[in-house]
Amino acid sequence: MSNIVIISGSPNATSRLNGIIDYVRREIEQLGHTTKTITVVSLPPDDLVHARFGSAAIVEANRHVEEASAVIIASPVYKASYTGVLKAYVDLLPQKGLEGKLVAPLFIGGTLAHLLSIDYSLKPVLSSMGARHFVRGVYATDELVDRIQDGTSETKFELKEELRDRLQAAVQELHEELQMRADFAKQSSGQ
Repeated sequence: MSNIVIISGSPNATSRLNGIIDYVRREIEQLGHTTKTITVVSLPPDDLVHARFGSAAIVEANRHVEEASAVIIASPVYKASYTGVLKAYVDLLPQKGLEGKLVAPLFIGGTLAHLLSIDYSLKPVLSSMGARHFVRGVYATDELVDRIQDGTSETKFELKEELRDRLQAAVQELHEELQMRADFAKQSSGQ
């Protein structure tokens, strides 16, 4: 099956976005794909701020993106756009680093007013980097993801059924597109 990279642009360890990412990761892996998550806030801050393209951490993260068949870009919405920390990392990807890859956006925001942030802030930047094949994106609002504190230090999340259904549809579309590409590659190689 395919290798899928999830790039998380959340600067907050307890972000509801993490609940969405965890759910999507489990669904993807149940379909037989492998995943790797790049949590941008975990990359060295000096490398991001000073645009150190050659740093070991950035080179490794970029290698994961290069080796992936699909990239999921996940971010909370701040000021009607994706986070600055996500933009700092996207700026360090190669100019055509998304060429030929399937891309699926996952955004979460406080209100439906920012629903179009995927189309108006994210897609133009990713398109300039060679992304041409977008699958169904999902925009969620905060009230669709509950934080559960169970007395441990770990934050857990519970997603509302409507959001789970939309995420499953997005994962299924991604899976089917990857399967079609794999079938086409086999036919093209004569297998």
